[in-house]
Parts: sequence; C-alpha cells; structure tokens
Amino acid sequence: MRAGKRASRGAKRGIITIVVIGALLVFLVPLIYGLVMSVKTEAQVSSTTQALLPKSPTTLSYQGKALELYEVQIDGRPRVLAALDKTRASTTFVDPANPSGPPIAWEGNWRTLKPVMRLDPHFENYPTAWKTINFALLLRNTLVYAILNTIGVLLSSSFVAYGFSRHNFPGKNFLFIIVMSTMILPTAITLIPTYIIFQKLGWVGTWLPLIVPAFFANAYNIFLLRQFFMSIPQEMDDAARIDGANPIQILYRIILPQSVPALVAAGLFNFFYCWNDYFNPIVYLAGRDKLYPITIGLGLFQGQYSTHISLVQAATVMSCIVPVVIFFFTQRFFMQGIVVTGVEK
Repeated sequence: MRAGKRASRGAKRGIITIVVIGALLVFLVPLIYGLVMSVKTEAQVSSTTQALLPKSPTTLSYQGKALELYEVQIDGRPRVLAALDKTRASTTFVDPANPSGPPIAWEGNWRTLKPVMRLDPHFENYPTAWKTINFALLLRNTLVYAILNTIGVLLSSSFVAYGFSRHNFPGKNFLFIIVMSTMILPTAITLIPTYIIFQKLGWVGTWLPLIVPAFFANAYNIFLLRQFFMSIPQEMDDAARIDGANPIQILYRIILPQSVPALVAAGLFNFFYCWNDYFNPIVYLAGRDKLYPITIGLGLFQGQYSTHISLVQAATVMSCIVPVVIFFFTQRFFMQGIVVTGVEK
C-alpha cells in the first residue's frame, strides 16, 4: 500500500513537473525566438530552408571559388560532394576528400539535393545595433527615469503606508478607500487634465512629468507596503517609544529594516513598469529624441529598419538584459515580499 501511494505521488509530481515545464517553454518561446534571430544574417532569415538555428551552407575552396557541399546519392551510397557546375538536368561535383581527382557527373536537378549546413551565428549584430540605435544614450535615459522614479515611489509610499498601518486619525479608513479607488481610474480620464497642468508648469518636454509624480506615492505600492507593515508586531513600536524614538525613527530603524522583501517587491514592480513604459514618455517627451528611453528608441528603430529583422531582435535582446539581471539577483526577496504581503493580512 505504501509503495502504491509513493508511486501515485511520484506520478502526480511528474505530471505537474511536465505541465510546469511546458508552460515555461511556452512563455520562453518569444525570448528564444529573439535570441536565435538576433544572431542570424538577413540571408539566413530569408533562407528557404527555414532552419531554426543560424546556419549557412558549408563550402569548399576550389580554384579560387567557394563551392557549396551537398548530400548526393552515388551508386546507392550517400556522399558529400562540392557542386562545381550546376544545371537543372545534370551537375558536376568535386570530391572534397580528393579535390584534384576527376569531377563526378550526376544526373538530376541540383535543387532537389540537401545542402550541408553548418552552425554560423553572427554576434556582430549586437555591436552594429548598439551603434545604430545609439543604445548607450537610450540606456542612460531609461536608467535615470526608472531609478529616480523607483526611489520616489518607495520614499513616498513608505511614509503613506506607515501612516495607514501604524497611526489612528479621523477618517483613516475612508481616506484609505479613496486612495485605493484611484487604482480603478482609467488613464484616459486623467490624461488631459494632467497634461494641461504640466504644460502650464512648463514641464512638457522634460523628465519632470515622469519623475515628480512618483514622489507623491502610488496606490498599489501603498497597499503592498501597508500589508507588510501590519504584519510587524506593534510591540516593537512601543518598545522603541519607551527608548525615546519618535515616529520617524521608528519608521527608519524598526519598520523599514524588517520590510526589505516588501520594499524590493514594490521597487521591482515600479522599476519594470518604468523600464517598459512607452505611453508616458511618448506623451511628455515628443520631439525630444535626446531624452527618449529604450521603449521609444526601439519603436523608432523598428520602424526605420523593419527589413533588418536581425538588428531589431539584437536591440530587443539587449534591452532585456538589465531587467533579467536585476530580477535574477533579487528574486528571493521579491518572492518573499509577494508571499508575505499576500498572505499575512
């Protein structure tokens, strides 16, 4: 009976593992496609062989010419030969093992033969795309936008979440509902009034409309941090007050040091949002190409080089490196913050 139960559990785990791996592969297909296409030449992309990997025909240098190799049936045996003279009716081949030997005649259309392919990635697409798109400038602009925005969101949201989680004041619950209700407002409703305000202030065409609002908190991050702050025992605040700590000292010395997972989770959410943000920069930075982030730069690059798929994919892959590296080193805190804030309260 125990052996049967163990076998049943093992089968269930195996099925779940297969399903998870299958789902993961489905999500990774676009990334894998981009990686493969980024190291292909335009000839490889438009090749009729439709090879998944970047492959090129294998050639033989013969009397100053590059002859392509094909798999040919000679006397019932498959052989790899170099095509010297190709016609629809017959083809003359050279044996790569004995190039100085007599040519080999073969009757038939050479297009029906299978070419010998070799793996031939072209990593020079990356430096070419880097220079063509001015990737260094786009990367700098995006990092400035994302980092300053994230710092502002974490500072302001921490203060607001601390007030809602640790202090009692008249209308606290009502104000919290008002703050949370701002998440359901469509962007299209507030776009025009917000744009008019920034235009009156003379901020349109600068980074200020993208960065300054972050220092006035964000409803989603307020909720995320409030839930985590509420999981910290109130007795720790009381002990700090007895030792003479004021509310600001309690926040920075007691609450925030224990809230690193939640802060990392909120920071990553906001950083990735800014990294992928296309709408706000195109609205407030229109015509200021020196301030464009990666998203707008990639859009313009794709429009200008739509026929150069390899370069577009190379630029796209480079734009993913920074978020992937950041998530790789912070995933432990990120997952911990999501689990705790979603379960504790």
